[in-house]
Amino acid sequence: MAQRFVRVQNPEGQIYYGLLQLSMKVQVLDAPPWLQGQPTDLILEPDDYEILAPCAPSKIIAVGKNYAEHAAEMGTEVPAEPLIFLKPPTSVIASLGKIHYPPQSQRVDYEGELALVIGDRAFNCTPKEAQMKIWGYTIANDVTARDLQKKDSQWTRAKGFDSFCPLGPWIVRELSPGARLQTFLNEEPTPVQSATIDQMVFPPDYLVSYISQIMTLLPGDIILTGTPVGVGPLNVGDRVRIEIEGIGRLENTVVVVDT
Repeated sequence: MAQRFVRVQNPEGQIYYGLLQLSMKVQVLDAPPWLQGQPTDLILEPDDYEILAPCAPSKIIAVGKNYAEHAAEMGTEVPAEPLIFLKPPTSVIASLGKIHYPPQSQRVDYEGELALVIGDRAFNCTPKEAQMKIWGYTIANDVTARDLQKKDSQWTRAKGFDSFCPLGPWIVRELSPGARLQTFLNEEPTPVQSATIDQMVFPPDYLVSYISQIMTLLPGDIILTGTPVGVGPLNVGDRVRIEIEGIGRLENTVVVVDT
């Protein structure tokens, strides 16, 4: 099994990066792994930590319509160049966290995606250079208030609510180009989304290069690479699970926003 890099919090509120062992113990690192964090002698027992989102990005850059069949289901052509937008860091929650259904929306959708974790400062990179800036991979759900997305002239509100970027549960360093992404709802055995990540229109190295020519990417930043065909609505009480071969599963439930 590939090494799984996690970010955890102990009962005292201290946050650590670490390596998740098969025993579910966490070997704590002395810094984020993309900043050359090294193993320490501190070991956290399974009952002594909570898994957080695997990084705390300065920004989340997402890519729209990066699978041809998804662009078609949205009634549009594949963009000639990557269609990018931002999600705020406050939208990030961990696996098993709660997605809050906002009262402003009547239609909230799931969007299962592969997420790239940036490991080194990237500016104006070539695709070849950009490949070296991708430190690892995790799973994301680009939750979207679809009715607000259609209503607004831009996507900030629809994509930016707190809890609208579930991320995790951990990061792996390598991933097969043909790894399959699948999204499941509740107890249904048939996935509502299923595609291999090599079906992307613009591959990861191209995306990082393209984005780096617009803004500087910093270590720990996240790029969401787009969702395949099969997006659909979430309802309060639903449990949505996104799986990517070679990484694991990201699972969250939908609740009413606390008032």
